[in-house]
Amino acid sequence: MTRLRRLVTRRSVRDEEGCFVAEGTRVLAAALDADLPLEALYLDLGASLNEAAEEVVERARARGIRIFGLVPGVIDRVTDTVTPQPLLGVVPIMERRLADLAVGHLLVLVDVRDPGNIGTIIRSADAAGLAGVVTTHGCGDLFNPKVVRASAGSLFHLPLVREGDAGDLVRSLGRSGYLTVATTLDGAVDHAELPLERPLAILLGNEANGLTEEIIASCAARVTIPIAGGAESLNVAMAATVIAFDLARRRRQASHEVA
Repeated sequence: MTRLRRLVTRRSVRDEEGCFVAEGTRVLAAALDADLPLEALYLDLGASLNEAAEEVVERARARGIRIFGLVPGVIDRVTDTVTPQPLLGVVPIMERRLADLAVGHLLVLVDVRDPGNIGTIIRSADAAGLAGVVTTHGCGDLFNPKVVRASAGSLFHLPLVREGDAGDLVRSLGRSGYLTVATTLDGAVDHAELPLERPLAILLGNEANGLTEEIIASCAARVTIPIAGGAESLNVAMAATVIAFDLARRRRQASHEVA
């Protein structure tokens, strides 16, 4: 089980092997729904599987995916959760490029590090119908187990792209026709006033420091989320969710007006 533990704990191993560990019935069901070629499924022989978990095992067996039973206690030592799920799967990393994405609005994460935030942002972008999420150097790993859990399976549905330097990415997005938009606390227009004539690339920055002045200056527009109360700002995942769902609302509204 050394390999499983290394895949759970080390980003370099995940990148080298091109796969990661997904935990739990819901997440593995989503991987099967996405028709991903799981390398293997591992189940805790000491656990009592519910109907949903049994269904995941049967679906994996029907697809010829290797299934291994683990004696009680092994999964506890492999995972980093307090109460481990009885099912684990080894899943291939889904590498995407910007050129592979459908035309549509994107969330771009710059130096966002907390895996819970990253997973929540992926889940919100998927639920709002965005075209994808892009991360840059300095961000947490998209395939960290905590990201996978927080995404609740959305990382198997939503295109994810790992890019390099944020400044280079902003310039590339601009050349590709995206309106690059920096999220800031002040000196910006209300996010609800964003023009929708072009696909948007919404940049969200580090949890503590936000976007750098250099990145903000390189973007074509700036937006903020108006705050009525005494809070200084929103958590980055919450801010991403607010913006993503407002874009979805305006898209629905526009389609109704056309109809």
